[in-house]
Amino acid sequence: MSRVTARRRMRRITPAGQITRPDSLAVEEPLEIRVNGESLTVTMRTPGGDIELVHGFLLAEGVITTAEEVVSARYCAGTDDRGRNTYNVLDVQLRHAAAIPARTVLTTGACGLCGRTALDQVHTGTAYPLTGDGPAVAPEVLAGLPDALRAEQSVFDATGGLHAAGLFTPAGEVLCVREDIGRHNAVDKVIGWALLQRRVPLHDLLLVVSGRASFELVQKAVLAGIPLLAAVSAPSSLAVDLAVESGLTLVGFLRGETMNIYAGEQRVLTAEPHRLEPETTAR
Repeated sequence: MSRVTARRRMRRITPAGQITRPDSLAVEEPLEIRVNGESLTVTMRTPGGDIELVHGFLLAEGVITTAEEVVSARYCAGTDDRGRNTYNVLDVQLRHAAAIPARTVLTTGACGLCGRTALDQVHTGTAYPLTGDGPAVAPEVLAGLPDALRAEQSVFDATGGLHAAGLFTPAGEVLCVREDIGRHNAVDKVIGWALLQRRVPLHDLLLVVSGRASFELVQKAVLAGIPLLAAVSAPSSLAVDLAVESGLTLVGFLRGETMNIYAGEQRVLTAEPHRLEPETTAR
């Protein structure tokens, strides 16, 4: 875990006094992704699971749809001031020529497509469209997923500074959890894991994320064929729009026994009756 965490000096101030000591922090380093020797993008990530990250990223970008399309994924030569390999440049060789999307130089937490064009591109670009069918999940199972996700966050325990994404069965069994400084990278890593395991499309699994549900996370779930995305925080308006139009079940504010279902409620099994409140300006 030496490259996942780093120690930095800090001064802690409390009502009982002050103390100066080293603190464990999550490592953040750039990863340049190259395809057939050509630079595609640079993403800021926490080292570890880079091969999974790149596979998931290329699937979400529509560059590949199966792991068989990748001939190799290798770190390129790159050294720091001490002559050590940085492992921060990874080149993917594809079996066939692919249309490489135009990208900005740096990918951040705000990356992704926007607006109506984005919705149309996701619909036309996915190889694994969602149907109205899919796994039915009990609310009590969903309620337990954030704790199950948190239990797998070993680096978060040391740093308190990482997002997490996890793939679960409809019964709540955890299959894969990955952590990263970027929520989009954590999702790419678990989808990349599934791609390498030949499990994509993920029509029988659930995706759970530790933060909010942005458009790009819904986009990644749809392109991987995931029928349900649950987040412990809020979704964005565009995330809900894409979920509705793509047939994805989107759950937000998943905290304890409460949750909000913004789209695809047919996949959440509820027996209790509910009432429809009039439209208000309050959330």
